[in-house]
Amino acid sequence: MELMEKRRKDFAALRAQEKRNRPPTRAQKRSQISTYLKHMGGYKHKQIMGKCYDEIQELFDKEMKRKVVRRKLKASERRVLVRKEHQQESLKRQKVEDDKETDEHEEVEAYDIAELKKNLVIKKDDDIAIDAIPLATKPPMIVEYKLFKEGIMVHFQLIRANGSSKRYSSMIRMLQDIDKKDLETLWKLVKTKHGDLIPEDEH
Repeated sequence: MELMEKRRKDFAALRAQEKRNRPPTRAQKRSQISTYLKHMGGYKHKQIMGKCYDEIQELFDKEMKRKVVRRKLKASERRVLVRKEHQQESLKRQKVEDDKETDEHEEVEAYDIAELKKNLVIKKDDDIAIDAIPLATKPPMIVEYKLFKEGIMVHFQLIRANGSSKRYSSMIRMLQDIDKKDLETLWKLVKTKHGDLIPEDEH
């Protein structure tokens, strides 16, 4: 008896599944489409009642196309809205950062002016002697030069009036380090020492 009951239930389940998997008839399709058009398309019962299956199918296809178009428009509108929101947020952030920088700059300027006023002492006496310290002091004049040969390399040494000296590994480096006046002095020293002869290394 239990086996028979189990088989009866299995057959009932198979029949129900077959019924569900069976494609709907034209009448069932028409009924489903009509229900959809009433609820989702906004059509009234009178507009659908006298129409055949093909006409209802055509209405349904139009409604589905409209729905797809509306979806695309909504998606593009959403993208535009999101883009606008991002632009507005970035503009707000930029404005906030600019305001912060302006405030900090104004604070620094105010502080600098206050410090200058604090340290500034105005004296009316015109006969005050001022010890001016130059911002950049020129090195002393070149008084001597030497050439050193190590293998195929020639090194140049310049000796200045205060006893300081500097050695250069190439003529280009030396010319980058000295100015026009130093170059003229060096040329006079070479002319005095060697005349028109080409100087050789001294060691």
